[in-house]
Amino acid sequence: MLAYRHAFHAGNHADVLKHLVLVQVLRHMNHKAKPYWVIDTHAGAGGYALHDPAAQKHAEYAEGIGRLWPRDDAPPAVADYLAQIRAFNTGGPLLYYPGSPAIAHQLMRPQDKLRLFELHPSDHRLLDASFGAQPGVQVRCADGFVALKSLLPPPDRRAVVLLDPSYELKTDYAALRNTLSDALQRFAVGTYAVWYPVLQRRESHLLPQQLRRIAGQADWLDVRLQVREPDASGFGLLGSGMFVINPPWTLHATLQGLLPWLTGVLGQFKGAHFQLEQQAS
Repeated sequence: MLAYRHAFHAGNHADVLKHLVLVQVLRHMNHKAKPYWVIDTHAGAGGYALHDPAAQKHAEYAEGIGRLWPRDDAPPAVADYLAQIRAFNTGGPLLYYPGSPAIAHQLMRPQDKLRLFELHPSDHRLLDASFGAQPGVQVRCADGFVALKSLLPPPDRRAVVLLDPSYELKTDYAALRNTLSDALQRFAVGTYAVWYPVLQRRESHLLPQQLRRIAGQADWLDVRLQVREPDASGFGLLGSGMFVINPPWTLHATLQGLLPWLTGVLGQFKGAHFQLEQQAS
């Protein structure tokens, strides 16, 4: 959706969960010397200034990374995620938040490749300015759902595909399902990380079960974190989830150990909770 700008939401609780999982997935990929690709279908601007008017409009980062930033008791995987945010701020105060492209670029090795897609012209210009000239990186102003078909399977048959559309259009749900189903037919052994919102919307409630059906017999992991209480308006992001197909075998145990802590830090009401489920062969 061309009206959507992630700058308004940078560093919120959903980014925390998404990027914490992404760091763990990429750490696992780095255990083998063989190269891999990271493909980000909705890359955004790549990084965000938290003092920018867009980020300050609702200051969503204050209830996300802002709550974690001063903590010195974070579990190891959360501390690893925080280290990536600190590196993006060159060890100084929290002024900037890295998007998925920046986090991936920080963690990848010289032999790995990064493929970034962003359709919004303004965000694409920012993304290209930051990453377009970097070795091993390609930035395209294109619909990542459509472009993904031409990239699978990758030459070395190792890849992490991050799919995180805005879901502001109801058609995003069907587009995601169709894209993921097609991708698995082309490249069944890839790791697919799907971010999804927890909303008071029928499409949001149905999506996790739909993703499980698409995954079929493949291993998958589904983690959801709800930090806000539903209200009478029926609007607003209550939480978010990450559905990972062919996840690292260590991911479930890692998340199981840190989610109680993370829920306590990010929760905005007494009923804040998490769910963690998996299918493992």
